[in-house]
Amino acid sequence: MTFDRRTAIVALATAGALWGLTVPLSKLGLEWLGAGWLAFARFAIAAPLLAFVARRHLRAALTPRIVAAGALGYGVVILLQNTGIERTSVSHAALIVGAVPVLVALIAAALGRGRSTALTWAGALVALAGVGLVAGGGGAGTSLAGDGLVLLSVTGSAAFIVLQPALLSGRDPAAVTAVQLGAGALASLPVALVLEGPPPAPDSAGSVAAVLVLALAGTLLAFWLFAWAQARVPAELAGAFVNLEPLVGALTGVVAFHDAFGPVQALGGLAILAGIALGAMPRPRREVAPPARRRDTHARRHHPAARPRAQRGATRP
Repeated sequence: MTFDRRTAIVALATAGALWGLTVPLSKLGLEWLGAGWLAFARFAIAAPLLAFVARRHLRAALTPRIVAAGALGYGVVILLQNTGIERTSVSHAALIVGAVPVLVALIAAALGRGRSTALTWAGALVALAGVGLVAGGGGAGTSLAGDGLVLLSVTGSAAFIVLQPALLSGRDPAAVTAVQLGAGALASLPVALVLEGPPPAPDSAGSVAAVLVLALAGTLLAFWLFAWAQARVPAELAGAFVNLEPLVGALTGVVAFHDAFGPVQALGGLAILAGIALGAMPRPRREVAPPARRRDTHARRHHPAARPRAQRGATRP
C-alpha cells in the first residue's frame, strides 16, 4: 500500500466519522434555523475559509461544471437532507445514509465507471431492504415523508461521489471544494429567503455552537478531506467509508436524543450493514498461469524450431 493510499484511507475515515456527527448537529441547528438557512449558514461559513486556504488555485476550479455540481451535490442534497431530518429521527436519518456505498457502486456501474459483481447487486438489494425496514419501522419523531426525503438526498450524494473524481482531476481539491461549497450556499439562499423569510435570532448558545461545529468540522474539514482522498482512490472505495456516518449518527441519536430503536430498526440496520459488506467484498483475482506453464511457453519461444528460417540458418556453423 502506497503512502498516498494509506493517507487517503485515514482522510476518508476521519471524514466519515465527522459526517456521523452532522445529522445530530443538524437536528440541533434546526431548532434555531429552518432547513434552507441551516444549509446556507453551513456553506457560507465554510466556503470563504477554505477559499482563503486555496486562493492560489481558485481560478482553475471556477468552471461551470464544478459550480453546477456544487449547487446540486451540496446545495440541493443538503436542503433535502435538512428537510428530511426535520421530519424524522436522528437514528432513522443516519441509518438511511448507510445506503450510500451501495448506491455509489450501482451508479458507477450504470455509468460505466465501475464493475459490479453478483455480490454487489445482492448487497444492493439487502441494503435497500434494510432501508425499507428502518423507514417502515415507525417510532417517535419519525415519518415516511422525512425518511423519503433523506433517501432522496442520499441518492443525490451517491451520484455526486461518482462524478466528483472527474472534476477533481488535475485540480486542487481544496479549491474545488471551496467553489462547490460556495455554489451550495448560493443555491440554498433563494430557498431560505422565499420559503422561510428572514432568519430568526439565536434561541440558545447551544444551537449556535452546533451550527459552528457543523460548518467547520462537519463541512469544511470533512468535505475537504473527502475530496482530497477521492482524487487518490476509486469512487467505490471512497463511498465505503460513508459507512461510518450511519454508525456514528445512529449511536449518537440513541444516546443523546433517546431515539426509539426497536427490533425492526435494529434488523434494518443490520441488513444495511450486511448489504454494504457484500458490496464491498473484494473481487476475485484473475487466474494466472502456473510457473511451469510459463516456463514451457518461454522454452517453446526460444526453441530453435520456433525461430524464423533466416535466424535458424544464421546459427549453423
